[in-house]
This record gives sequence, C-alpha cells and structure tokens, in this order.
Amino acid sequence: MPEVPAFEDIRYDRPAPRVARITLARPEKHNAQGLRMLYEINDALDIAMDDDEVNVVVVASEGKNFSSGHDLSDRVRIGDLRPPVLGFGGYRHKGPQGHMSREQEVYLGFCWRWRNLPKPIIVAVQGKAIAGGLMLIWPFDLIIASDDAEFSDPVVAFGMNGHEFFVHAFELGHRKAKQLLFTGESIGAAEAKSLGMVNEVVPRAELESFTLAMAEKIASRPAIGLKTAKMSVNQSMDAQGMWNAIQSAFNLHQFGHANNFAIYGQLVDPEGLDIIKREARASRKD
Repeated sequence: MPEVPAFEDIRYDRPAPRVARITLARPEKHNAQGLRMLYEINDALDIAMDDDEVNVVVVASEGKNFSSGHDLSDRVRIGDLRPPVLGFGGYRHKGPQGHMSREQEVYLGFCWRWRNLPKPIIVAVQGKAIAGGLMLIWPFDLIIASDDAEFSDPVVAFGMNGHEFFVHAFELGHRKAKQLLFTGESIGAAEAKSLGMVNEVVPRAELESFTLAMAEKIASRPAIGLKTAKMSVNQSMDAQGMWNAIQSAFNLHQFGHANNFAIYGQLVDPEGLDIIKREARASRKD
C-alpha cells in the first residue's frame, strides 16, 4: 500500500478488501471545499489509483450535508500550497486572467481528470449537495444517495451560467437542467434517480453499509474488466461531444466572472448570496 500522508480536510482508509475510501471531513463547514481539500482529494485518488490492491474507490462525507460547495471564505491562493499539478500557468495574474487559470486547475481540470481515472469510483451522498458540491459527485461513476439528499446549482443568482464542470444536460436532460439552473431549486433523491442521475436511493442509516456492499461486489471483478468497461462508457459520452460542451460552458463561465468584475468589481453579483440565503430560508419553512 502506498504511503498515506496526514491529510487535514479528508480521511483515507481501506474499509473493505480491494476498496479504498476518501471521506470529506469538514462537517462543521458542511464540507465546503477550499483549495486544500481539493488538492487532498486529488492526492488521495492518486494513492488509490497507484495501489494495485484497490479495485474500487468510495467517496463519502461526514456530517449532515455532503457539500455546501466552494468555500467562499477560503483565501488560499493557487501556488500557496504547491505549484499547479496540471500545468496551468498564469495564476499569478490579477483579475479574470489569473482566476481563469485557478478554475482551469482545481475545478474543471480536477473534475475532468477524476472522471477519467481508470478505477470505478462510487460516491455516497447525504443531505445537501450545492453547486460546487455537485463537482464532487458528477465526475464519478456511481451515485448512491440517501433518501434525504438534495441537489442544486443556484449560482445563476450570482450572474453565472452554472458551476464550472458543466455537465448538467448530460446528467439531468436538457429541460430539467434548464429548470434547475433558472430557478435555483433543488432536486430530491427520488427525482434524481428517476432522471438517471442517481443509481440507488437508500435510507440515511443504510447509506454507508449499502455503498460498501456495492463497492465490495464491484471490487470482486477483474481490474482490467472494470477499467475497460469504464473507458468504453466514458468514450461513448465523449463521442456525444461531452468534452467540447464542457469547454464551451467553461468559457461562458469565465465571461460571467469578467462581466461581474466590470460591473461590481468582484467575481459574482453581490446580491446573489442574499437571494440564495433568502430562498433557502423560505424552503425550510415549507
């Protein structure tokens, strides 16, 4: 087994034979993802990929919610922790130019890299997965959701087209994707399963055991069969233009940031957070 470093924002363990698990471990922050967490996830996935005794990886999280998305309070900059691992330069520049390089690295770049890793990755989701939280779900192969899981991307309120790994139409179908984005409303676990986004929905108390049982069953298959099956399905999506569509939407995302810089002097419409908080409070009263 490769050496595992002392992570701060995640945990890495081997809960079952031929199964590795990465657990988001910032429950007090609803697993909001700062740069440290994203680099640690990437490192942990590399460890699992390099371990020939691992056939399957599980991604899970501690606490009430899977992930509240990007940690907007995070002030760590690209380059503070380490040089970019995907080779994107320009991150030291001011304004939209530098910010684009940041998002090419830790958002779009990591998500696409994780999507194409050779081993099956199962994600277990409970509670809320909001905006950037979906970027820790959609790159992976199977999604097991607890019956209280909710999925949303409300960032149109920020004057943006959606989060950076824009596979909404592929995951939800084009009409439901538009509804999700236009309204900012959540999709529950049962509806997500009916749309084909979620594989299985289970009671919250059974989420861990069900996911591990699924992982152990898959892990019993030959590694080469799993690898080539994953490649075959991913290449089917590639043939439908997924990567080109993601890149086009990412460029529009950067236009949104630049537009907000020009109008508000910041990355997002400042009224957006108030809108999202107000609608979240209203939904809790319903």
